Amino acid sequence: MTAKLVCKNVWKLYGDGPERFLQSNPAPNLKQVRDAGLIPAVRDANIAVEDGEIFVIMGLSGSGKSTLVRCMSRLIEPTAGVLEFEGRDLRQMNDREMIEIRRHKMGMVFQHFALLPHLSVLQNVAFPLGIQGQKKADAEARAREVIELVGLKGREDYYPRELSGGQQQRVGIARSLAVEPDIWFLDEPFSALDPLIRREMQDEFLRLQGMLKKTIVFITHDFDEAIRLADRIAIMKDGAVIQVATPEELVQSPADDYVREFTTHIPREKVISVGSVMTVGGKGSGGGISAGAKVAEVAAQVVASAEPLKVVDEDGGDVGSIDREQVISVLVGG
Repeated sequence: MTAKLVCKNVWKLYGDGPERFLQSNPAPNLKQVRDAGLIPAVRDANIAVEDGEIFVIMGLSGSGKSTLVRCMSRLIEPTAGVLEFEGRDLRQMNDREMIEIRRHKMGMVFQHFALLPHLSVLQNVAFPLGIQGQKKADAEARAREVIELVGLKGREDYYPRELSGGQQQRVGIARSLAVEPDIWFLDEPFSALDPLIRREMQDEFLRLQGMLKKTIVFITHDFDEAIRLADRIAIMKDGAVIQVATPEELVQSPADDYVREFTTHIPREKVISVGSVMTVGGKGSGGGISAGAKVAEVAAQVVASAEPLKVVDEDGGDVGSIDREQVISVLVGG
């Protein structure tokens, strides 16, 4: 895959003279930063977001995840480091160039919907297109397309106060999609929603991604949400990126106790794939279980079978087998 966005040694320090401090201390540890009277929002972050993936950044409150995402789009100027977007160095661009990139290539959705209360759904969604200079008819035609895409057709003339929280969030998503961004930043977009509506919005989000194949950077502090949505996850602590891995890798091979604590209460069967526990080259019966399926998806079928079941790859070729003991070992935490 090709990297859409790359962060190389990105720092964001607040306080007196952070640039001078990093020039004289190019690789300071956390204690040195704090002893200098500086606040370490982001520390030496290295991330490569691949084209078309959902890249989740998570951590506890104050870990630096929101600051890092704002640095990625230069809504906040990094203290040091390199930001490459589609091979171009964002930090070398002037204000006019950055405005054009944000208008045409970046979409953003934040926790607070920030809808304009005096504008209808249609007008809210068409608003960024008007900022781009599109004609009103063209902007509204595009707005109607994305309103239908997010499931709000028929509510074009509603005002934000007439919508539920989940519907308002869909308007925010539609507004950011209207500009057809190349990369989509979402900062805890569902955290203010009730659990049931949040689950529905996650389903909707995955449906949209299945159609649009966007490059997405998604912030959350909820590991359940992260493993449901992410292709890869970055765990942050005290401004530093502790580990970048797939959800399965995080559960099976946490980098340290901090990451292990994040994954302790996650049902392993929802994360671990059949391919990770199968007998490679083993012989099994049946039509074939996908090696990429999660154990939770096939547990009942495997446990009900007296014989091992065949496991196949994406092309349908035999790659191994899985039996009830292997499934049970995952279910009971083995």
